[in-house]
Amino acid sequence: MHEPTWDHRLSVTANSTNLVGHAGAVLLRQLADRTGLTRALATALPTSTANGWRDRATTLVHLVIAIVLGARNLSEAERLGLHHRPVFGPPTSDSTLRRALNVLDERALAAIAKARRQIRRHVWTLLHLRPGGFPQVKVAGKPLKGWIVLDADATIITTTSNKEGAAPTFKSSFGFHPLAAWCANTGECLAMLLRPGNAGANTASDHINVLTWALDQVPGSSRAKILVRIDGAGATHDLLEYLEKLNTSRRTVRFTVGWKITTADEEAIAKIPESAWESAVDQKGDLQEGYEVAELTGLNTREGWPKGMRLIVRRVRPSRRHTAKLTAMERKTGWRYAICATNIKRMHRVPGSHQAQFLDALHRDHAEVEDRVRTNKAMGLALLPSSSWQVNQAWVLAANLAADLDAWLRLLTLHDAEDLADAEPESMRFRIYHLPARLARHARRRFLRIERSWPWAEAFTTCWQRLTALPTLT
Repeated sequence: MHEPTWDHRLSVTANSTNLVGHAGAVLLRQLADRTGLTRALATALPTSTANGWRDRATTLVHLVIAIVLGARNLSEAERLGLHHRPVFGPPTSDSTLRRALNVLDERALAAIAKARRQIRRHVWTLLHLRPGGFPQVKVAGKPLKGWIVLDADATIITTTSNKEGAAPTFKSSFGFHPLAAWCANTGECLAMLLRPGNAGANTASDHINVLTWALDQVPGSSRAKILVRIDGAGATHDLLEYLEKLNTSRRTVRFTVGWKITTADEEAIAKIPESAWESAVDQKGDLQEGYEVAELTGLNTREGWPKGMRLIVRRVRPSRRHTAKLTAMERKTGWRYAICATNIKRMHRVPGSHQAQFLDALHRDHAEVEDRVRTNKAMGLALLPSSSWQVNQAWVLAANLAADLDAWLRLLTLHDAEDLADAEPESMRFRIYHLPARLARHARRRFLRIERSWPWAEAFTTCWQRLTALPTLT
């Protein structure tokens, strides 16, 4: 067998200068500056003229950028900053980062939320002006024109140490149980509530708080038509009454929520004639063989729920893994049932939106929120880095800002790149964010040079050019 020769006369040294690792950081910093995020945060955070003071807004922005690049804690954020010293200057130490997060009390968080709302309004205006306009959610092959879709869901963040607020979870793990709301149109995380691990899955007050914060993040010009989707945790009297009260002469709020099937529901399902069952449709609008849908409204006499609420039931032949969880009725009929509740009679400018098949597909599309949960965990939320509740709460905010920056970069500058427009964090890191570069100087100018043979080199430079052309917020 021949010895490998690839390393012939190869030496490895660590004495080069002006190298920039993870060069995608310059795109994220430019985005934060051009959209006005850095300046807006400066108005919400404390400042000082004392010697050695590190600007809190810049510190927070660089932490957010580090999270997008893959930092999982404050120490990794500091070390990533070392890569960017030639461009951004000396990095912020992990102790300074911790102090910056530790001062983000409820008042500061409220001020930052106000700043985020201001910047989001500017970004959404830019999205309306881009080719193709503002992104629309598609369900069963039909775009929900003009509708802003909010998906709420909770998740588990585990921990191996006894951090403040950590508690046993309903999944027999130990950690935290945050609840969040995402905008399905853009992929942004609009609001997130950090909760102890033993927080209830269907606590109405928590859902109301998160949705209130999320709606506050939606620019006023986009609040005319709102659709809220939640799984079975949303089927509470207080929450649905809250959503109904949001309807005004200028705003329409519709919802779909999961529904826990009771004996009364099963009795109502048994009254549905076979002729009433119709084939379900998938997210492309094609018939989904083996899945059937019917309207349950009127057959179920349960009272106390919002007037005009509809129940849509779906049935499918159970798989082997569902056998142990089937009810007596399901074993008898040979079908497995699921119900969703909604107040939708018809959605403006969405043909066929009154049909049971469409409403079933509309609610099932909520499952995409699991992708949002997964990608947010890949961007700072897999672990909480501190034993302090306040620091962890501020870290959650930084992770939400990171999700914003990543979404805005793709929506504003990479929307026409098929393999980048909907890329997940790991793909973006491999293709764009972690690209190495060399910083060169010539004629009093600086040049960040990347490898021209890299498959996404043109996308990188196009992204920079589009960022520098963005109008700044005035």
